[in-house]
Amino acid sequence: MPPNSVDKTNETEYLKDNHVDYEKLIAPQASPIKHKIVVMNVIRFSYLHVAGLYGLYLCLTSAKLATSVFAIVLFFLGNFGITAGAHRLWSHNGYKAKLPLEILLMVFNSIAFQNTIFTWVRDHRLHHKYTDTDADPHNATRGFFFSHIGWLLVRKHPMVKIAGKNLDMSDIYCNPVLRFQKKYAIPFIGTICFIIPTLAPMYFWGESLNNAWHITVLRYIFSLNGTFLVNSAAHLWGYKPYDKSLKATQSGMANAFTFGEGFHNYHHVFPWDYRADELGDRYINLTTRFIDFFAWMGWAYDLKTASTNIIEKRALRTGDGTYKRPNGMN
Repeated sequence: MPPNSVDKTNETEYLKDNHVDYEKLIAPQASPIKHKIVVMNVIRFSYLHVAGLYGLYLCLTSAKLATSVFAIVLFFLGNFGITAGAHRLWSHNGYKAKLPLEILLMVFNSIAFQNTIFTWVRDHRLHHKYTDTDADPHNATRGFFFSHIGWLLVRKHPMVKIAGKNLDMSDIYCNPVLRFQKKYAIPFIGTICFIIPTLAPMYFWGESLNNAWHITVLRYIFSLNGTFLVNSAAHLWGYKPYDKSLKATQSGMANAFTFGEGFHNYHHVFPWDYRADELGDRYINLTTRFIDFFAWMGWAYDLKTASTNIIEKRALRTGDGTYKRPNGMN
């Protein structure tokens, strides 16, 4: 059976034995469960992390500077494909994009390769709808390791599968750009994420295969762990100026790797705000600047934001007392 595939018999047995209604789960919640390890995923991620560390060593010793710079550029592009694309555009509809921008973001997203946008959006919408419960794919109630990467090393919790089948994904299924990526996922994403980034340094400036490949893996795994920090660190450590009842926090660590995705307590209170932060123009929120640039070009439009008045009222009502009114705001 493929990793994380649906086992309908197990789902039926789980519901019968546990009498759980996923619609009534209250966070933080994590029922006892014996996880089934996906051995191939353990081997795959172990190799990628070891190869990535070796790639870091090669960056510091034998790789050409152009190879490292190229990897950094791809890291930035891939991250925008996740943050501005899969996350703020397609998961939350925080803004709308014209076809050229959708295509660009789909290509950027393929550079990052965090599964197809179909799967990314489904898991993320489940995460928001059932945050920190058994129906959340990376339930932070189970601890740092599980929410960071462990959830990808075991089969999905039955509640994730059940809730996922009842999730509205009609807007994603109807999108031809996303259908293209899903249909040609293996050849297209494999080429964009791994093959071209490996062959380009070899062809254009004579980099060795060993250096080019391992630095490509370094770029990939670095981007992956940056996103993982939003699922783990930003649900465990930090302050909660907007809603203290949530596990989601404001995480500077996650921000540093994800171009502004670490203002997570704000994001979980106002997930439809395209800025993912009260002050979208902060220097670290590069994703907001990216979207603003394309709004200036006319490729992004209908940018949704929460008003200062609504934000302040919510913070005063449910925050942990750390909220500070932004300078210059009335």
